[in-house]
Amino acid sequence: MTQDTPTPQDLRDDLRYLQLLSESFPTTAAASTEIINLEAILNLPKGTEHFLADVHGEYEAFDHVLKNASGTILRKIKEIFDTSMLQQEMSELATLVYYPREVLEKMQKELDGETRAEWYKVTLHRLVMLCRKSSEKYTRSKVRKALPKEYSYILEELLHEKGDTPSKVAYTESIFNTIISIDQADDFIIALCQTIKRMVIDHLHIVGDIYDRGPGAQHIMDTVLAYHHVDIQWGNHDILWMGAAAGNLACMANVIRIALRYANLDTIEDGYGINLLPLATFAMETYDGDPCSCFQPKLGDADGSPDSKSVCLIGQMHKAIAIIQFKLEYQLIQKHPEYGMASRNLLHKINFEEGTIDLSGTAPNGGYGTHPMKDRNFPTIDSKDPYALTERELSVVEKLRDSFFKSEKLHRHIRGMYSKGSMYLAINGNLLFHASMPLNEQGQLKEVEINGATFKGKALYEHIETIVREAYFGKKGSSVRENACDYMWYLWCGPDSPLFDKSAMTTLERYFVEDKATHTEIKGYYYKYRGEEEVADRILKEFDLQGENCHIINGHVPVKAKKGEKPVMAGGKLLVIDGGFSRAYQSTTGIAGYTLIFNSRGMQLVQHEPFSCKKDAIEKLDDIKSVSILTQPLKERIYVRDTNVGTKLQGQIDNLKKLLMAYRLGLIKEKP
Repeated sequence: MTQDTPTPQDLRDDLRYLQLLSESFPTTAAASTEIINLEAILNLPKGTEHFLADVHGEYEAFDHVLKNASGTILRKIKEIFDTSMLQQEMSELATLVYYPREVLEKMQKELDGETRAEWYKVTLHRLVMLCRKSSEKYTRSKVRKALPKEYSYILEELLHEKGDTPSKVAYTESIFNTIISIDQADDFIIALCQTIKRMVIDHLHIVGDIYDRGPGAQHIMDTVLAYHHVDIQWGNHDILWMGAAAGNLACMANVIRIALRYANLDTIEDGYGINLLPLATFAMETYDGDPCSCFQPKLGDADGSPDSKSVCLIGQMHKAIAIIQFKLEYQLIQKHPEYGMASRNLLHKINFEEGTIDLSGTAPNGGYGTHPMKDRNFPTIDSKDPYALTERELSVVEKLRDSFFKSEKLHRHIRGMYSKGSMYLAINGNLLFHASMPLNEQGQLKEVEINGATFKGKALYEHIETIVREAYFGKKGSSVRENACDYMWYLWCGPDSPLFDKSAMTTLERYFVEDKATHTEIKGYYYKYRGEEEVADRILKEFDLQGENCHIINGHVPVKAKKGEKPVMAGGKLLVIDGGFSRAYQSTTGIAGYTLIFNSRGMQLVQHEPFSCKKDAIEKLDDIKSVSILTQPLKERIYVRDTNVGTKLQGQIDNLKKLLMAYRLGLIKEKP
């Protein structure tokens, strides 16, 4: 026996587990077959991972990037057909893969019978070749499971027929002819396109911030929850929605305020059926005649912007919910002095007679003195008790809370956010977290106090994740759940929150004070030190990741490419993939985001230009223009055995080998 070979006593110690395992593999032959299968999988190249961050409700762009796999599909088409197809034809084939139903409908209108039949033959042949190329790194079993059930048999035949002999060519041609003659070509092409897209990306990582700003977060969540293999690292905007769904009123007010700020009510009203009529009625009556100029929405250049009457109402609702938010936040700050956020209570610092606000002591450098207010109309604020909600405000809050509570789709998506999500993920040498790792002034991991105990690094992230889960799934009515629910708001805007990590969120100052110096939000030390390779290595080591091929992958802070900022830092150890996926940021960043591809041969960071729309992508072949700005080839190709999945599979192999030995020693009897 080798040193790693289990002894009979080892097997007896594991007998209970091995008996359970024998239920799935009841004979020596069954266990041996599975070992052979798993060993073969370990020696395949790792699947391709696709990383996105900060999609912020931009569903059409998100959907297109998933469909084109950040340009991977077009690159594979060029690898296969570069010498046999024109550029236009390759673009047409790529667009067919992205949007098969729409392209087929267009083709039906443009081509007559004979031409259409020939188009079908050529297209089927090309798609089979592309599908074969896309699935070459996977086992037949994995490919078979990914195939649409109704065509799995025939697709499997085509994918594994090379057509090297005349008889094989004739066999393939007869299949294509039959598919066309029985009017199944469209369905078959759609099935092929779905399989190609499924094979090109094996695992999708979303490094935070699905929600807010754009109009389609609900559609993104539908897509994510139906995706074959996906994980989410929670961003601050995701946590805000999770807090709102858990019952945190301050989080709820922030969610609504941000939606109104960007004139984006699609997700709240149409997506989740949240009834904003009580807020609208209250706002119209309370701010009748008030232009609410400080609360005009950011409309951008999007089509379908609201008319002037709607903009006026949105401004009134925006102001109403902002004032409610400041009052609700005061309640949390008073309840939790340990948050250290008393300086964010500012309503009592307003001089309503003079129309000024005293900001002394509100900033880390000692304050900004007294400033004139841009807005002086505050009918719902009692100067003697400025944080008290009026009866009508209380009524609005109760109705909104009830609406959030009753939204079945919202809670289905939030439960999905929990089941697919986490605060961080360490996978295949990469550490994924959305925003920051709290550091002290010396660049060391910072001790953060939570409920009287201190945590840092990995322990901090894991403790926070426990709190986040307790906020939604904890025992109703318990103080533990209530405090956890309160903490969700702190995670949104608290100074030591890894999802925020700034001195303060200066929302009130941005609305009411002209002097931009008062808007300053000083970033934590992570943002000072994240460019240093030594710091990146220290953080990676904290999460048991070491070596030249390990990376930190972040989003959160948009990279201003047009100002010369770079997404690659710390000697290539840290990659920031937020480049402005959200339209709201694109004027600042100058681009439309980054995505990261990690396959068996290395990493590729892709920079994207803004996406026009789905219609242009189909009719004008207007694919997202992407350029690779970083390629990190590996010295040696990565195989499944080198990945986290490989470690799990090796564990299964080891246990199956123990089961084989238990069978041979008679400790467990084979089942006939």
